[in-house]
Amino acid sequence: MRRVIAITGASAGIGRATALRLARDGASVAIFARRRDRLDLVADEIHRAGGTALAVVADVTRDTDMDGFVAQTIAQWGQLDVMICNAGYGLYGTIDTIPTEQMRMVMDVNYFGTCNAARSALPVFRRQQHGHLIIVSSIVGKRGVPYVGAYSATKFAQAGLAECLRAEFVGTAIHVSVVYPASTETEFFEVMTRHSGFATRARGPRQSADAVANAIAQAVDRPVPEVYPLRKARGLAILNAIAPGLCDRLVKRWGRTPINA
Repeated sequence: MRRVIAITGASAGIGRATALRLARDGASVAIFARRRDRLDLVADEIHRAGGTALAVVADVTRDTDMDGFVAQTIAQWGQLDVMICNAGYGLYGTIDTIPTEQMRMVMDVNYFGTCNAARSALPVFRRQQHGHLIIVSSIVGKRGVPYVGAYSATKFAQAGLAECLRAEFVGTAIHVSVVYPASTETEFFEVMTRHSGFATRARGPRQSADAVANAIAQAVDRPVPEVYPLRKARGLAILNAIAPGLCDRLVKRWGRTPINA
């Protein structure tokens, strides 16, 4: 049976790459974002490749919009097998310099946007008695690095939510996975710089959006609790658990530093 997969934040970056990959795998893909022009381009790419897509323009921070997105997906295909919570953006700066309103907004989009997507999908999963919630977090949701405290906090919040949900659904056919990408080659950092007012540089490893999409596709086929698209990133999480002081020094050396603040 063809899977039906919904993806938030699907107009660019990891969301776009994941939508294209899953459509190539034969899934029917419902894509969600705020930018109509970018979303339509992704839908066109999927259709030209022979895939099936439903494009819905709305705001992930509005729970009614997320309810509508899920309702349209069900109306189109009669089911929802996977919800991928990908919408989000980042913010640089120390927490004593970032305006409070900016910190609230990044939490609203990254964390509450994830909650809204989950809250809309879970009743469907319960009714079907199966489903898969995939939350795209970040490696900084496992180990914080300099100058991304506000963003990192939203990613830790996503991970905590996912762990609770996994425990609630143990023994059922409802799965919850968290994806922990490292720095990814997308427009994410350009957007982050625009919101922050300055840029940073980092010497750590990077990966492509396609690499993250491939890892997500594997998790769709074989649900697992945690996904590390860059395998060595798992080592950072393990090191932080057993030697946090050493990890502090490591991320200080390899983490982000401002270049024009």
